[in-house]
Parts: sequence; structure tokens; C-alpha cells
Amino acid sequence: MKLKPKKSLGQNFLIDDDVIDIITNLGNINKNSTILEIGPGTGNLTEKLISKKPKRLILVEKDKNLSKNLKTKFNGNVEVINKDFLDLPITDLKCKNLSIFGNLPYNVASEILVKIIKSNESFYYEKLVFMFQKEVAERIIAKQNTKNYSRISIISQWKLNIRKIKDISPNCFYPRPKVQSSILEFFPKKNYTRFNEIQNLEYITNIFFRFRRKMIKKPLRIIFEDINKISEKFEINLNDRPQKLSPETYYKICSEYENQISNFLA
Repeated sequence: MKLKPKKSLGQNFLIDDDVIDIITNLGNINKNSTILEIGPGTGNLTEKLISKKPKRLILVEKDKNLSKNLKTKFNGNVEVINKDFLDLPITDLKCKNLSIFGNLPYNVASEILVKIIKSNESFYYEKLVFMFQKEVAERIIAKQNTKNYSRISIISQWKLNIRKIKDISPNCFYPRPKVQSSILEFFPKKNYTRFNEIQNLEYITNIFFRFRRKMIKKPLRIIFEDINKISEKFEINLNDRPQKLSPETYYKICSEYENQISNFLA
């Protein structure tokens, strides 16, 4: 069977051995490691992951034909789950010493990352190593008050320390994409703000960045009755724009919003 990449699934297969080596060497994989690979495609990265001899290797591949090929190619040495990762109840995996890898499809890469961030603490992972479209990677790692600073920056940096490894040329993929890619490495933070519902952080950031060119007083009025009280409590200049606020300030605003909801329901 000739395997052709599907544009509808955002498939661009990684074919450069040097880049594959960079990714696998980031994993510090040993005989106790469990590896989850998202979107393995034709298994080029998978082959190198197997060579590191992890205890367990799980592949999640949405494409039915690719899944069949992976089962045949690796002949029982891997577990293949033929599902869309976005529909997979990942907390059921119950893995220890887990690292997650993925050359993520451009069209759902952010959704995949957010799904992992939103998972509860029973799904514990030691690190993530993902490939993103460079433009998306720049937004994920962006600092406050920069042009790329956005909702995904705040949500990603909530529970994760992030390190950019390398930009990757389109020539390293088949078919060749029109854009550069970037490898990012993520480590879970031990200490981070706990929320009752992660959806509340999504709600808060959505309101602020819907009005990213407006002064902060506009989105604040949608969320709180007394914006001057909030401004004083968190030392916010109401005339600033949303990109001026640090991620930590957004976490404080979200916690305040949750307290407001709790008081209302009490």
C-alpha cells in the first residue's frame, strides 16, 4: 500500500534523520520510560524511539491506513491506537515515567497542547517534545508586551516551563510545507495556580484578547462590577492594553473571577 499524506489531516511527514535524532535525544529515554507519540504517520520518528528501548511505546494515529501500516511495520513492538487524540480519554492511559512526542498536524497542534494542559493531575507526564508551525511556536513562548503574546501564551505558560530547541526547514518534511517549523520542549511546573475549572482561564483570556487593541477597562467591565477595586488589588493600569498584563496577573484575575462565582452561589 502506497501511503500518501492527506492534506485534510494536515499531514507533513518528518523525513530528516538529523532532526529526528535531535528530537529523540531530548527524551532521555531508558528502559523504564513510557513513550506516547501523537501522529506518528509513517513511523520515521517511531523507529528512532524504538531504538532507545523504552519500556512501552504507544502510538496514537487518526489515519486508519497509517495505523494499519504501523502495526505491520513494527510487528507488535508498539501499541497502536487508531483514534483522534482529541477524542482520546488520556487519563485512562495510567502511565508512569511518561514522555510525549509529536510532529503535530499544523491544523490541530494548539488544540492538542491545550488538551494535555487541561488534563487533570492523574495524567502525569515528565516532558513533552512537540513540533509546531513556527508561527504557533512563537505565540506559545511569547513574553508579555510582545506582538506574539496571546491566549495560547498564557494558557501554555500556566502549567509548563517551555524551551525552544530549534527552527526546522520545510525541506525536512514530505510534502514540503510552505512554512518553517519549530521544536519546543515542555516540562510540567511543580507549582502553579489551581483553578476550579480551566475553562475559566480560557473564558478570561478570550474576553481580554477579543479586545486586545482596547484598554483593559473594557474587558474588565464584562467580568467584574467594580473594576477600580480589581485595578487596585492587582496593580493594573486600566488604560493599558491586554498584552501588557503578565501571565501571573491573568491567573490572579481568573482566581478572583472564580471567587466571585463562589460568593454568588453561596
